[in-house]
Amino acid sequence: MTTAAVIGTGFIGKVHIEAIRRMGVPIKGVLASSFKSAEAVRESMNLKHAYGEVREIALDDEIDVVHVTSPNSLHFEQVRLLLEAGKHVICEKPLATSVNQGRELLSIADRKNLVNAVCFNTRFYPMVHEARSLVQAGSIGTPTYIKGSYHQDWLLLDTDWNWRLEEDKAGELRAIADIGSHLIDQITFVSGVEVESVMADLHTIVKKRKKPMGPVQTFTLDTTSEREIVDMQSDDAAGILIRFTNGARGTISISQVTAGRKNNLNWEISGSKSALAYDSVEPEKLWIGHRGAPNHESLKDPTVISRDAARNAFYPGGHIEGFGETFRALFERVYSDIESTNRKVDYPSFKDGVKSLQVTNAIAQSSKAQTWVKID
Repeated sequence: MTTAAVIGTGFIGKVHIEAIRRMGVPIKGVLASSFKSAEAVRESMNLKHAYGEVREIALDDEIDVVHVTSPNSLHFEQVRLLLEAGKHVICEKPLATSVNQGRELLSIADRKNLVNAVCFNTRFYPMVHEARSLVQAGSIGTPTYIKGSYHQDWLLLDTDWNWRLEEDKAGELRAIADIGSHLIDQITFVSGVEVESVMADLHTIVKKRKKPMGPVQTFTLDTTSEREIVDMQSDDAAGILIRFTNGARGTISISQVTAGRKNNLNWEISGSKSALAYDSVEPEKLWIGHRGAPNHESLKDPTVISRDAARNAFYPGGHIEGFGETFRALFERVYSDIESTNRKVDYPSFKDGVKSLQVTNAIAQSSKAQTWVKID
């Protein structure tokens, strides 16, 4: 049986562990920023082993696949080492901190014939796949205009802190790399059209922050730690105009400083016949808009939605599925590929990771130059 290991024991690392277990896949152990942290998670989550460094996982013959959920700056070296050791890899986004790094990882994975995936999990809400199926069936006609936003509030206060605010760990981009990449990936996945060029305006709303002297977990509110004031350079909000390859146009808004919006991803795709709209706060619903007939909502029900969408649904209609299930739905497809002799890549792979890096790189260039930038 396939055996896994997980690198990273923060919020998302634990989500990975829970999703893997729900599939019945054994997890041998975890690697954290320190052996003490890895040992604490190993004990709390009843795992077999705590690793001290990534090389231990690479040399462990019992491990087939590794989930990489470490800070962005570590992805490239960790994933490269694991691939060269013959491990299949599921990596959190971004795949790397530069396009060239991403291309190198893709090249190694192809050369070694290894299954590879990037964790664009938000694709795997059932009604997101249902929307894609409707577009592919021609139900909305040709996509012509797309609008979307992804807003959060967990970095609104100047006392909010996380490793994603540190450029040496997260890379040059922050909100765009963290949540903007999810929105753009989901829009292109559903619409079937690719980004051709962008005009971006990145903002640093909170220009000075009070950095804790010790570590802080994601999404926690800590106002008691001893702190130092630091200047901020990375983006916490952005507005982006998009030209798509089929001639469609788009407008998207990204923010991690919008009070009251905890984790709101939404989009609307207008087509030549009708329109589709989706909001992650109500993940069971898909709005369908018409010109000459009443608008209506389609609700998640595995017995009536498309076969591809139903693969992501684990419960009957009326039983709400959420964030955790998207990871399980993604992982089930990846693990099926690992165990199959006839691979079918129906999940975001390193190719998608490189494509995302190309788009976010163009966004950064556009904001600096204040001009349209074409995707490389």
